[in-house]
Order: sequence, then C-alpha cells, then structure tokens
Amino acid sequence: QVQLVESGGGLVQPGGSLRLSCAASGITLRYTVMGWYRQAPGKQRELVASVTGGGTTNYAESVKGRFTVSKDNGKNTMYLQMNSLETEDTAVYYCNRVPAINTAWGQGTQVTVSS
Repeated sequence: QVQLVESGGGLVQPGGSLRLSCAASGITLRYTVMGWYRQAPGKQRELVASVTGGGTTNYAESVKGRFTVSKDNGKNTMYLQMNSLETEDTAVYYCNRVPAINTAWGQGTQVTVSS
C-alpha cells in the first residue's frame, strides 16, 4: 500500500521561500517518476514539477526558474524548494506518482503566500 505524507507548508510573504517534503512508503522513488501537484481554491489539481527515477526534472511554465524538485533515494523522500513565491502559488500541495495513483493521495500541505 502506497502512503505519501507531505509536510513543510505554511504562510509566507511574496518573494519568500519554503521547502516541502514528501515521505514515501510502499513505493520506491529510485525507480518511479514522482511529481508535485497543487490545487488552488476553485481550480483543478495541476502537476507543477516532476522527477524521474534517474533524476531528470520537468516543470510547469508557471514555476520554472523558481521551484526545484529533488529526491533523496536513501530516505525515499522527495522535496520541493520553492523560491520567489507569488500569491498565485497559494494552494494545497500534494505529491504522487506520475501518472498519479488515485488511492495514494495524502492530505497535502497548505502553502499560503500573502502579505
């Protein structure tokens, strides 16, 4: 059974930074394409960053140059470093496989960017 636990969200001012973590069990990140998704109020969930088993990354245009996805295979944990945060980044952030495993969605972690 896949279990994904997100953490690290919070309230930050525009221009600030946050680092999210995704602790995984029941799935080996070394061999899996993983992604960070987010869902803003009233919007559909969207994929914003992904990383392959070999470490190749891909980003949505809206976060390119500001967000960095990485993973620690030894800890089976994925990270999302978010810099230069904008109010439009406010959302609940989730991690999951790409494509997503429907039964593996966690609670997510709330990121609020506001002055």
